[in-house]
Amino acid sequence: MSDQASPRPGFWAVARSPRMIGFLLLFLLAAGVCGRLGVWQLDRAYERAELAEQHALAEAEAEAEAKGPDGLGEVLPPQSTFPGELVGHKVWVEGEYEPEGQLLVAGRALDGETGFLVLTPLRVSDDGTGGESWADLSGPPVVPVVRGWVPTADAEDEVALAVPSGQVRVTAYLQASEADGTGGLPEGQTDSISSAALANAWGNPIYGGYLVMIDSDPAQLAADEGGPRVLPRPTIEGGTGVNIQNAFYALQWWIFGAFAVLLWVRLVRDEAAGGRKRGDGVSSGIAGLPDLPVAPREAAGEAAGEATGEAAGGASDGPVRNQRA
Repeated sequence: MSDQASPRPGFWAVARSPRMIGFLLLFLLAAGVCGRLGVWQLDRAYERAELAEQHALAEAEAEAEAKGPDGLGEVLPPQSTFPGELVGHKVWVEGEYEPEGQLLVAGRALDGETGFLVLTPLRVSDDGTGGESWADLSGPPVVPVVRGWVPTADAEDEVALAVPSGQVRVTAYLQASEADGTGGLPEGQTDSISSAALANAWGNPIYGGYLVMIDSDPAQLAADEGGPRVLPRPTIEGGTGVNIQNAFYALQWWIFGAFAVLLWVRLVRDEAAGGRKRGDGVSSGIAGLPDLPVAPREAAGEAAGEATGEAAGGASDGPVRNQRA
């Protein structure tokens, strides 16, 4: 039989085969999914910036119209999910502070200095709905109020952190609840403002966010007299420019999509280069894997022939020697 190889199929001949067309459709589907995920991540990269712009525009319009703050319950009922667009929204609420539940939130910076937030529960008596927002709940809700910032925890039980007694009307900015912290802090301190965690300590019902106080009536001890320093209006984290992490994720998905197409091209090339048969009908290997050299196969055949010959010769020598005997 002839050892001469049959003509090698061309790239486009292999590419037009039903098998490769099937692979192409599969890889194009994978590339389309990756491309769509990349677009979604890119939208996420700009989402916070657009949301921050909307907030700034809404605040500017409210100030231009001299609109007062909304009642807390009118925009955020207790036990409800916090919408992202409410970050920095100005609200009012009335109630009584519960100083026995007050906490210091560790590791918070203001003007480049690290200190503590003063977090106090306010048991709500009016949130602008006349009690309708919690009519179906177990009782009046509690809302976490950040009353300001202090540099140290030394004055936790001193007059500097004392709360106004009786009914208080608080005007504040809304901020979204944080994730649970890691814990491990001294008693009376926490490392996060999580509504879920605070509900365990303060009880339900509770609002799904917290307040950053602007002022209160009656007023608490002023900062220049040793009281907590009032914080600025909160903004959405990463709300300016492009979110680099999401943009990088988008790039990763697009690279995966391009890789799927390139993988098909490589598969066709390997099939065209290595998926042919030798002239003797023996496959020259699988696409992408090196060919077995011809010599070892021929040598193996010769060795097998010699072994067969020797076995046959050995079998014929026996009777001859017996005849001579």
